[in-house]
Amino acid sequence: MSRIQTPAINTATGATAELYANIKKAVGMVPNAYAAIGALIPAGLGAILGADGTLAKGTLSKQDQEVIKVLVSNLTGCDYCETAHFTIAKMTGLSVEVLQNIRSGRPTGDIKRDALISFVTLLVKTSGTVSKDQFEAIKAVGYSDVQLAEISLVISIITFTNLFNRVNDTTIDFPAIPASV
Repeated sequence: MSRIQTPAINTATGATAELYANIKKAVGMVPNAYAAIGALIPAGLGAILGADGTLAKGTLSKQDQEVIKVLVSNLTGCDYCETAHFTIAKMTGLSVEVLQNIRSGRPTGDIKRDALISFVTLLVKTSGTVSKDQFEAIKAVGYSDVQLAEISLVISIITFTNLFNRVNDTTIDFPAIPASV
């Protein structure tokens, strides 16, 4: 059970109720993480959803966004987000095998995807300015300057939800991640 008490979704009012209605309309449910964030800081949940909307209109593919979310969630140890985004990533067409490779640090067999994974891992696990060689390597596989900004935004959003869910120990409401293939 999550640590922070979240009121029943159907008791929400005002901005929170509106956010929940929009989420439920879009995905058929209000995930526990969003329910908790929305109950505590509706404007924060609105900001997350707004940033996700911006990314949906951007140039970074949904698969790339989900690769980042699964990877960062794995690296930070957020079981809730890793499980949620594993499920969502499968919906974008990523295979269980590719997702398991991402989680275990094995190559996926896609040069561009593997470069993205390497770059995101670098950003999450290190500090300081990215070196010229590291910058040129991610650009060399085809990521644009705009996409580098979008990658940074995805990392920022998922890092917030990872941290919150680690504090809350949010109850997972997505199917379990299958055992390694």
